[in-house]
Amino acid sequence: MKLRKPILLCLLFLVSAVYAATPDDGNSTAGNRPAGLMTDLVTDAHIVYRGGFPTGESVADLTDDETSDRTFAAIRSSRPTFGWIVPDCGRATRQKAYRIVVSDNEADARARRGNIWDSGTVRSAQSAAVPYGGSDLQPGRLYFWSVQIDTDKGGRSGWSEVQPFRTAEELEPYAPSYRPQVRREELAARIERLDAATTLLDFGRASFASLRVSLTSPEGGDTVYVAIGEAMKQGRIDNRPPGTVRYYRYPVVLKQGRNTYDIIPAHDRRNTGPQAVLMPDYTGEVAPFRYCQIENYTGDIASEDVVRLTVTYPFDRGGSHFASDNAALNDVWELCRYSIEATSALGIYIDGDRERIPYEADAIINQLGHYAVDREYAMARRSSEYLMQHPTWPTEWILQGLIIAWNDYLYTGDLRSVEANYDLLAARTLQSLRRDNGLISTRAGDEIKSDTFRRSIRFNGNISDIVDWPRGSEDDNYVFTDYNTVVNAFHYRAVQLLGRMAEALGRDDEARGIADYCSSFRDTFNTALLDTATGTYRDGIGTDHRSLHANLFPLAFGLVPDEYRQNVIEYIRSRGMACSVYAAQFLLDGLYDAAESDYALHLLTKDDLRSWRNMLRAGATITFEAWDNSFKPNQDWNHAWGAVPADIIPMRLVGVRPTAPAAATIEVRPQTSSLRHVTARVPTIRGTVEADIDNTSGTYRLRVRIPANTDARILLPAPGGKYILRRDGRRISPRRSGDTAFIDAGTVPSGEYVFTVERTE
Repeated sequence: MKLRKPILLCLLFLVSAVYAATPDDGNSTAGNRPAGLMTDLVTDAHIVYRGGFPTGESVADLTDDETSDRTFAAIRSSRPTFGWIVPDCGRATRQKAYRIVVSDNEADARARRGNIWDSGTVRSAQSAAVPYGGSDLQPGRLYFWSVQIDTDKGGRSGWSEVQPFRTAEELEPYAPSYRPQVRREELAARIERLDAATTLLDFGRASFASLRVSLTSPEGGDTVYVAIGEAMKQGRIDNRPPGTVRYYRYPVVLKQGRNTYDIIPAHDRRNTGPQAVLMPDYTGEVAPFRYCQIENYTGDIASEDVVRLTVTYPFDRGGSHFASDNAALNDVWELCRYSIEATSALGIYIDGDRERIPYEADAIINQLGHYAVDREYAMARRSSEYLMQHPTWPTEWILQGLIIAWNDYLYTGDLRSVEANYDLLAARTLQSLRRDNGLISTRAGDEIKSDTFRRSIRFNGNISDIVDWPRGSEDDNYVFTDYNTVVNAFHYRAVQLLGRMAEALGRDDEARGIADYCSSFRDTFNTALLDTATGTYRDGIGTDHRSLHANLFPLAFGLVPDEYRQNVIEYIRSRGMACSVYAAQFLLDGLYDAAESDYALHLLTKDDLRSWRNMLRAGATITFEAWDNSFKPNQDWNHAWGAVPADIIPMRLVGVRPTAPAAATIEVRPQTSSLRHVTARVPTIRGTVEADIDNTSGTYRLRVRIPANTDARILLPAPGGKYILRRDGRRISPRRSGDTAFIDAGTVPSGEYVFTVERTE
């Protein structure tokens, strides 16, 4: 992949007539302007849609009367945050200061007069989740904002574009803002005449959509059937597919002449109930399908006669990229990347089309996948906030709420959700279920049944341990006991992350207490559940059974003592993929943390029944709910919790991950194993990281581009034996690191670099 050359100097002057009158305090020397503006974590807050389609208007163009039949990103916080991408003015560009102005009219906005709020010059490198500091914004109002920054390379920038936005009709000091769902028209990739009266249209990939069909009838009154479905059988749409694989068939009575008919999928009782997320009126109902069959129609059908109206959350298809010399891995990546896009149709993370209910286990994988393939954070925030109020029944998934909340803060730098929900998050660590032996249990004691406990976690029902889903086929014969290894591993991780959130909120005493608790709990966990004779974990107290799950979760969450780490890894390798598509997230996280990149790549690319390639072989274009229909007979073919490689490949294999909130610092730790060549673009809230890796000639070569205002620690695979490390052709000494699997090439500021590791013996 050819990377952009860094801009050496930002010397362009403001010459645009639009900005000629913009006050620059006489010091602006740079035309490069902040870009990628985010209002309350929402990009493109100004775009207006009608019926899900962009109108070309801005919210600034609308009168109050015109807002009723349009949709746009209504900002729901009376005290929103602002963010931007710092322009690249050459290597090591760092923001030194910013100034934000907010106005309630376009004239003041264009003149950069902040009649609502002017931050003044604030000396800070913060460029994400910058808090609004004026008086509370008013509901149902139009506002404009822009930002100017100072950098150590380019001096004072030009002002950003003016970003208009409208507030919602009801505001809270903090509430999650998000964009509306959108529609696009798609034509079939392939049309085939099956017989004299039947035509098959293949759209190439499944999507959540409705259909618009234009047909001709000389006399009118004849009935045509329009069938849609996800699966094929013997060259036609499978009209009796397994499980919840979708198939629908609708009669259409034709009118005389040429007419257009909207095929709106009927409401499904299972996924439109009281717990389900519903489609908005402006898009109408949808169903997931790839194929369309026009039956009992002898006329010719051209591609423009059948239009699929696909619904998604706004999505930047160019926001990420991955390619390698392994075609199978590339196919897996694209399947999973597209799955994140396609399953965004409800505007909130759901479990698939069967129920359309948000669950934490789906959300955590959807969240990480979305972060990895698009610079989009508002949908994940909305989903997290929804699950705060509507938790689900599995014990581990209650605990996962803290992982989701921490991910939200780590990737955005926006602490408001954590602050607003801190007490609830603390309750959901389930410390109240801790017993005298130091472990938590949902089966020993009566606290779990108390109204006080249920109110504390906002769940009016009974929670119970799940381990994996579906039970029986995907849990490696896990033996449930009163004290469950997997549940207690999740408890440790939840409390650990609560401590980090307490520290971020300035609750220092509380954070220290939590750290002490975690240290003590880790010892308790290992004393009670680790079998020192085998160096592996039992499923729980009272059983000698060892499952993949009882070992993968302690590895993923950093619970395994160093002296038993290799035993646990070897046992995990012996069990293969004896877990679900969901647990694969934690399995692969743990393997990459342990530098087991060869085995991890094997799991990503293998083609047996428990693999992503099996999904592709079965005809999937969106990931399945389970590895195969045989493991879950009622499974969906549109479940994003099966899309684990969407985040694992960029974040673990390519190795680009934030190490400080809002990607102020990141880590680039590629673990490409036997791959000879990799190119990738990985989005962050501060801009895109680009990487090009070549390992074809005995020298490992990483070309990497780090966005402005970000520092990156570079760790490269250690080749074994002696080597020479170079940066930009100059030999450098690696930093000392306790991890012998990697060479620590140091921390570098923004810019483009070439690192090489050359074996010398």
